[in-house]
Amino acid sequence: MSTQVPRILAGLVDDAAVFPPGSASLPDAVAAHREHRASWYADLVGPLLVPASAVAAGALDALIDPAEGFVIGLIGDTGIERLPATLSLLEPAGIIARQVEVAVARRGEDPQPGLAELLRLTAKRDGLDWYAEIPLTFGLMGALDTLAEARGRGMPIAAKFRTGGLAAELFPTPVELAAVICACRDRDLPVKLTAGLHHAVRHLDPETGFTHHGFGNVLAAALAAAGGAEVDEVAVLLAATDPAPLAEPVRAGRDDDRPLWRGFGSCSILEPLTDLIRLGLVNGGLDR
Repeated sequence: MSTQVPRILAGLVDDAAVFPPGSASLPDAVAAHREHRASWYADLVGPLLVPASAVAAGALDALIDPAEGFVIGLIGDTGIERLPATLSLLEPAGIIARQVEVAVARRGEDPQPGLAELLRLTAKRDGLDWYAEIPLTFGLMGALDTLAEARGRGMPIAAKFRTGGLAAELFPTPVELAAVICACRDRDLPVKLTAGLHHAVRHLDPETGFTHHGFGNVLAAALAAAGGAEVDEVAVLLAATDPAPLAEPVRAGRDDDRPLWRGFGSCSILEPLTDLIRLGLVNGGLDR
C-alpha cells in the first residue's frame, strides 16, 4: 500500500483540537493545524473546527494571514440565529468556511422549528456544506424526512449525530446507531458524527466506564449499509471488538469514495492516524 492516505479515508477526521477533551488553545490549534495540512497524512485531515463564539470575539484574526486562505469548519455554539453575523466576519479576515454545524434542538425538544430556521439560512448561503445536529430522541425520523426533502431540492445539508459525551445516555447502542445509519441510507442522506470516537475499535474507557464506538466500526458499518445491509448486520459491525473484520472491507474499498459517512471530529489527529497505521489501513511513520 502507498504511504499516502487511501481515497476512502480522505477527509475522515476534522481537526477538533479546541474542543474537549483536548481543549487546546486556539493559537496552539491553528499552529498544529498548519502542520497537519503540510504533512504526509494531510489528505486524512478535514478543516479546523472553530466555535462561532471564538470567531465573533475576533480570536482568529491575529492568528491568520488573510493571504493564506485558512479553511475552517464553523461550529454554531451561539445558536442558529447568530450564524449570519458570524459568517459575515470570515471573508474580511481571509478565512474560508467549508462547513457549518449547528444543533437544531436539545434532547427531548422538537427538532422541526430549529430545522426550519436552519433551512431558511441555508437557502441564503451558497458554497457551504451544512450539518444539522439532531438529538437521538423525540422527532428523529421526522427530522430526517425534512432533511431528505430539502436535500432532494438541492440544498447542501446533511445530518449530524452525537455518539458520546459526559453521560451514558449520550452513547447510542450499536442497534440505535445502526438504525440511524440505515435510516439515513434509505433517505440518501449523508451523516457526520461527533464525540466519543477516540479510537478505531469499540472499547471500554477505564476512566469513565463508558463503552465508546470505534471509528473503524462506523466506517465498516457505513460501507455495509451502503451495500444494502440491514440494521442487525450493521449493528454487529458496530459492536465488534475484533479489528480484522472491520479493516477488510475498508482495505477492499481503499480506492473508492467513502459512502454515506462524511467523517467525524477528533481533538487529536495523531491518535486516529496511529490506529489506522496499526490496522494496516495507512502505511507511514509519524517520525517522517
